[in-house]
Amino acid sequence: MSDLLPSLSPLPATFYIWYAVMAMHKDQKSEIIDEIVEKLQENTSVYITNASGMTVAEANALRREMRSAGIDFKVYKNTFVRLAMERLGGYDEVFPYLNGPTAVALSSEPALPAKVIKGFVKGKEKQLPEIKGAYIDGAVYGEGSMDVLAKLKGKQELLGDVIGLLLSPATNIVSAITAPGANLAGIAQVLAEREG
Repeated sequence: MSDLLPSLSPLPATFYIWYAVMAMHKDQKSEIIDEIVEKLQENTSVYITNASGMTVAEANALRREMRSAGIDFKVYKNTFVRLAMERLGGYDEVFPYLNGPTAVALSSEPALPAKVIKGFVKGKEKQLPEIKGAYIDGAVYGEGSMDVLAKLKGKQELLGDVIGLLLSPATNIVSAITAPGANLAGIAQVLAEREG
């Protein structure tokens, strides 16, 4: 790109990114917005992160970790993300986090991106990337919520908990009936405890 503007080569890198986006045709921009809309529809968790200040090697290592965990992690122009979110609706509370350098992590598992980021920054001097905000099934989380996000349970875990709660009374009755020395008084006591 620098050979396109040889006399302006000492400009900052952000200028070249701006120039590349401005040089896109309207249909190219529309394709990117359509891609974001599709990814937002496929995933229930959207993490808005700031990865500026990371080296190229660190950024590549993070992308590899995200990809191996099944997380879609990509740098998008904030305007494109905002237009995609506006098209779908319901993301208004996320808009304040769409400022500055932004990388978006999309996942169907709510805690997975936070766990990957937390593991990635563990023991490192630079705590990058930072989570600027997250949208998970309609709830919005702000900066400083990495620990809360990393502890969220996935849908399968929650379903397992609910099934365990539903089955526990039946399990108690079966174990009381099959216990050595079980008698009618013991069974009546278990049923009374269950009702009371």
